[in-house]
Amino acid sequence: MTLLIDTSPALSKSPNTKPWPPQGKWAYEDYRRLPDDGWIYEVIEGNLLMSPAPQTRHQRCSIKLTTRFENFVEKNGAGVVLYAPTDVILRGHANPVQPDIIFISKKRRKIVKKERVEGAPDLIIEILSPWNWNIDRGSKFQIYARAGVREYWIVDPEMRTVELFVLRQDSYELLGKYGVGKIVRSEVLSGFKVKVEEICPQ
Repeated sequence: MTLLIDTSPALSKSPNTKPWPPQGKWAYEDYRRLPDDGWIYEVIEGNLLMSPAPQTRHQRCSIKLTTRFENFVEKNGAGVVLYAPTDVILRGHANPVQPDIIFISKKRRKIVKKERVEGAPDLIIEILSPWNWNIDRGSKFQIYARAGVREYWIVDPEMRTVELFVLRQDSYELLGKYGVGKIVRSEVLSGFKVKVEEICPQ
């Protein structure tokens, strides 16, 4: 699972001399000082979270899904597709998170800056790992809704399922849970569809 760490011992080998903030007080400026040590770091509501690199099945799923989104978006001039690691700043909620895949519509492309994305993507996809499922279904689920992410996919590469949530008012509604043999259709990215077995290989 993703770990909520005690930052002092975990980062004791960092070359930085400035003290690390306590949990609940982390900001983007602190995150930028973190070492490039192979861990994935995110800051959610002031708390630093870390997790190891994804497993191979996760990455295969990510590549297949990213490719399909990119091909569709490029063909239709619909916007921008990015994949992890990409910092996404959700002001007041997370500074930053690193979703597995994001889509930003053409009309909102201005939130894509040189170093990061500053604002809520139109669509976020998280691909579950054994150590992060509780975060993707818990704190991130709530934060993405509050930040205004219009569509949220949770992909389980082990179970070979896709759950598609859409924002209704200020909370997510499950549009559908799809398994092998089913087709997932995006509401936000009109016309995009994909078979579950094409993105969740055995």
